[in-house]
Amino acid sequence: MVRPSERGAAAVEFAIVVPVLIMLLLGIMEFSRAYNAQASLSAAAREGVRVMAISNDPNGARSAAENTAVSLQPALVDGNIAFKNLDTGASTCAPGNRMTVTITYSLSTMTGIAGPFAMTGQGAMLCGG
Repeated sequence: MVRPSERGAAAVEFAIVVPVLIMLLLGIMEFSRAYNAQASLSAAAREGVRVMAISNDPNGARSAAENTAVSLQPALVDGNIAFKNLDTGASTCAPGNRMTVTITYSLSTMTGIAGPFAMTGQGAMLCGG
């Protein structure tokens, strides 16, 4: 039985705890979304560099990277994807050289409290197989 002097204590405790719980829930959602975006960027960069190392086709590599990261909203565009040959500095892939694909992405948050966050995915592979 609640004494008359403690009648509002539960409401006050509820008012103190609920904002903390909501912020914790939103933080978990934002972190999981960022983690998923980073995993998508890494997979897209790996797929893009794989296509580039095998076929030396920048358009095909961009397409492969964009098709791999379908979960990103907004989607990747060609301007997000950069190619660099680590041995020559060019954007073409010669057999025996090392190629990297770097994908940059700006992740906006669902809540708008923080962000946007700059994210990067990078893949590297030896050209020609």
